[in-house]
Amino acid sequence: MRRLWDKGAPLDARVLDYTAGEDHLLDERLVAYDVRASIAHAEMLAKQGLLGADELRSIRAALTALADEHAAGTWHIELAEEDGQTALERRLTARIGAAGERIHLGRSRNDQVLAAIRLYLRDAAGELRRGALAVAEALEALAAREPHTPLPGYTHMQQAMPSSVALWACGFGAEMRDDADGLAAVLRRIDKNPLGSAAGYGTPGLDLDREATRASLGFASVQQPVTAVQLSRGKAEAQLLFEITLLLQDSGRLAADVLLFATREFGFIQLTEAFTTGSSIMPQKRNPDVFELIRARSGTALGCLVEALGVCAKLPSGYQRDLQLLKAPLFRGIDVALATLAILPSALASLEFHAEAIRLDPATNAAEEANRLAVAEDIPFREAYRRVAAKLKK
Repeated sequence: MRRLWDKGAPLDARVLDYTAGEDHLLDERLVAYDVRASIAHAEMLAKQGLLGADELRSIRAALTALADEHAAGTWHIELAEEDGQTALERRLTARIGAAGERIHLGRSRNDQVLAAIRLYLRDAAGELRRGALAVAEALEALAAREPHTPLPGYTHMQQAMPSSVALWACGFGAEMRDDADGLAAVLRRIDKNPLGSAAGYGTPGLDLDREATRASLGFASVQQPVTAVQLSRGKAEAQLLFEITLLLQDSGRLAADVLLFATREFGFIQLTEAFTTGSSIMPQKRNPDVFELIRARSGTALGCLVEALGVCAKLPSGYQRDLQLLKAPLFRGIDVALATLAILPSALASLEFHAEAIRLDPATNAAEEANRLAVAEDIPFREAYRRVAAKLKK
């Protein structure tokens, strides 16, 4: 099978297996975005007089049909095709002939795949942000359901001060909203048009309109200069994975609290059967697997972030094949986060707090008593602190 770079020399099958790897599978999620970017590129070529009107119509119609067929599952990227770019161009050329080969004028697989990835990341960041906000709303709904249920506030795993379910839930809700803001901030690096940078050094001898493709695809700006495009590879990806890691750390800490509160020793929370699993040996057991896996997912996210950062560490300038390996941790991190955000609102809605089982140590009011004493007797807080501590020892 002829690839985009093929010059007729045979390729050892082992080289294809190793270099393409799982790329053809990973590129499945990018096909629709590649089609959008390819149509925008073709429209720009036609505007610049580098592609005929009839050719543009054929390219646009064929690419649209290929995207629809791929979405319907009638074709998939094959290992022999190496990647999504070859798969699309090969099918496009088979369908409309030489016009399909003309679409590659003025672009490289490097800016082509990066345009598709950034379009995908823009959507993914938006979906993740909406998911984080949905979790925040579920936490706020939990607070509204339990406005007066007391809860110990812990420091060093000891009861420290009085708290409540509402205060606990709203604290996590506020952090989820902060995570949503962090995800939105990633757009600063994502929302730059790479098309027209080609392999990283522009397109000498061609008068391309990079602003036209920017406007067509809705990017906020054209990335300049062209040499910055390849140097930026991995930065938006790592920033998104960093925000995902923070998000899943918050959800993991939330899950850790739920798991502790649901133990028989605490008994603050009852987990419903719909959100627990059973034991294969102990008939009485219901296992909080959902929250255990939510707790564990922060480790997955961190691993994805470290892997992505490692790919780009100390790379020289220009495009390097190493950058292909960003896709696996990037997509895995996004998928894990989306799955977690999808189940969390329903899991939170299933929680049943048992106020009668929640007992606060009277000593948790000590800080409040010290504050009142300091104000009432106009003495330094440290003196009030010592008096209250001495009283508690009696």
